[in-house]
Parts: sequence; C-alpha cells; structure tokens
Amino acid sequence: MFDAHTITQVLVAAVICGIIGLDRTALGQFMISQPVVAGPLTGWLLGDVTAGFIIGGTLELIWVLDMPIGTFVPADSTVAAVAATAIAVLGSGKQADLPVIGFSLLMTVAMVPVTMFADHLMRQRNAQIPELALSSGGRPTEAGVTTWHLAGLIAFFLKSFFMCLALVPAGLVLVAGFRSLPAPFSRAMEVFVTLLPLLGVASVVRRLSMNTLDRTLLMGFCVGAVSVQLFHVPELAAIMLAAAGGWVGVRSHGA
Repeated sequence: MFDAHTITQVLVAAVICGIIGLDRTALGQFMISQPVVAGPLTGWLLGDVTAGFIIGGTLELIWVLDMPIGTFVPADSTVAAVAATAIAVLGSGKQADLPVIGFSLLMTVAMVPVTMFADHLMRQRNAQIPELALSSGGRPTEAGVTTWHLAGLIAFFLKSFFMCLALVPAGLVLVAGFRSLPAPFSRAMEVFVTLLPLLGVASVVRRLSMNTLDRTLLMGFCVGAVSVQLFHVPELAAIMLAAAGGWVGVRSHGA
C-alpha cells in the first residue's frame, strides 16, 4: 500500500496543502485556498483533476458561507479538500472512481473537528505574539515583531502540512478497507456522491435569505438535475453545474 511512489505522492499532497493553506488567512488570500480551487489543483498535480473538481465543488457548496468571524472557528475546508482529493486519487490507483470519491467526501466529516481544533490552537498561539515580541526592556522591537510574524507563517504552513500528512495515510488505510466491502457498499457511495450536491445547495439556500437568493443558485442545480435524468449527462457535469450556480450566486451577492 505504502510504496515509495505513494509515500512521495503523500508528501507532495502535504506540501501542496501547506502552501495553499497559507492563502486561507496568513498570506495573500487570493482565494486559491477555496475548495473549488484547491481540490482541482491538487487533483491536477496528482494526476486526476476530475476527482478534484468533484470533491472541491461539493465541499465549496457545503462550506461556502462559513467565515472565521469573531470567535467562530470554521472547518478548514482547504485541508479537507486537499486531503480528500489526495485520498481519492491515491486510494484508487490511476483514476479515482465514484465510490472512492464518495467515501473520501464522507471522511471529511471526521476531519472537521480535527481542523477546527488545530485552528483554535493557532489562534491561541497568535494571541501570545504581542507578549512574545517584547524585548527584555518590556517594549516591542521591530526585529522581534518581524521574527514572530515570520514564525507565524511557518507555523501556519506546518499546521496544514502535518494535518494532511496525518490524514491522507489514515484515509488510505480506510479506503483499502472500504474497497474490500461487498458491492452494495460501493453502489451506496455512488448514490451518495451523486446526490451530495443536494446537501450543498440546501446548505447555501438555508444560509441565504429569500431576499438575497439569486436565480443562478437554483438554475445550476436544476439544469444539472434535468441533464442527468433526461439527457444522461455524466454526474461530473451535473455536480459542476450545481457548484457553479451556487458559487456565482453567493459571490455576486457578497461583492
């Protein structure tokens, strides 16, 4: 299971997660840390961009409105998207199949409390920076402030890096066990991953008031659902249509 190639790919995924994770709060904030970007980017670098689109688009719909406002610590959707994509790709071999993608998405539920706890620890550490930057004379110095802020960037990178480094191997072990289960479990995961965008759309609708509900939100989902049922369009296209509709609607109202 963990040959040299797999170990290398796990390390690549962890480095990707560490770099992209900086964009979430610590550096840049160019939105590449959003699941809809982080998932496909990870999938592309690991050789299966389709799995990244499915996982990233679905997680984007579910967590698109979770913001780190006040004392609320949202789930780290970046780590979840990168880790789930890496698990799906590496756990399937060459190309991730729908059952493994569905199981990888299901495992993000277990990742949520872990990521929230890690972010909570980082906030506690950041709250200590003003005291740590003080010199022996009791006053902050430019060198001290610069050093501790740079150390903060390294800490954020290491947080995402080690979380992904721990979650991906654990997920691969669980995927190996899942693939040994009877066929009905695989079919159940296919249905799960096909219908999961419904949960994402419902989450977006629940958090938006009817006054701000954009028609693009429902249009993408309806077109995707009709396309699958009447025209037998691949599930990936339906998921991307639903994700695009929700994303455009929310972003346009948030602008």
